[in-house]
Amino acid sequence: MVNRTLARRYAIAILSLAADRGVVERVGTDLSAIAHAIGEAGPAHDFFVAPVVDRPDKERVLTQAFEPAVDEIALHALLLLVRKRREMLLSTIVAEYLALQRGTRGVESLTVTSARALGAEELGSLVAGLERVYRKKFEVTAVVDPALIGGVRILMGDRRIDASVAGRLDALSRDLFSTDQYATIAP
Repeated sequence: MVNRTLARRYAIAILSLAADRGVVERVGTDLSAIAHAIGEAGPAHDFFVAPVVDRPDKERVLTQAFEPAVDEIALHALLLLVRKRREMLLSTIVAEYLALQRGTRGVESLTVTSARALGAEELGSLVAGLERVYRKKFEVTAVVDPALIGGVRILMGDRRIDASVAGRLDALSRDLFSTDQYATIAP
């Protein structure tokens, strides 16, 4: 299990260093690129998280792979994870860093899932309405999921708004089959 609290501490420290040097955006981009290159599965990921690979060997390979291309703060954060045997935290640290980075810009993550691809005007209108209601700016990710049948599902941080047909059908099903419904029926 990944420890979000610990990952957040690493992300805060990395963000602080990046802010001191004025490279917050670059470090965020580089951390994302490193996490993407290592991935969640595959040979690179297996090498990165393998406890049997000596730490100096890992450090050498990672330095050779990333040193010329990424900011030194991102590289040293990666090497620190290896030294502390906390490689499994990488993707969570990157997610926390990006969330903190958005927070410093006053932007929140917004995922809009719809049954079909929304047009630019539809999506823009929806986002503008949410920005007015919540008085926030959003960084939008649009996702298409035909299983929703129709409508949209919105995810803002830890808040979820489900205005999809599938969501309404699920809610109706739960209401119909809840034990409280049957408790009121007399035999």
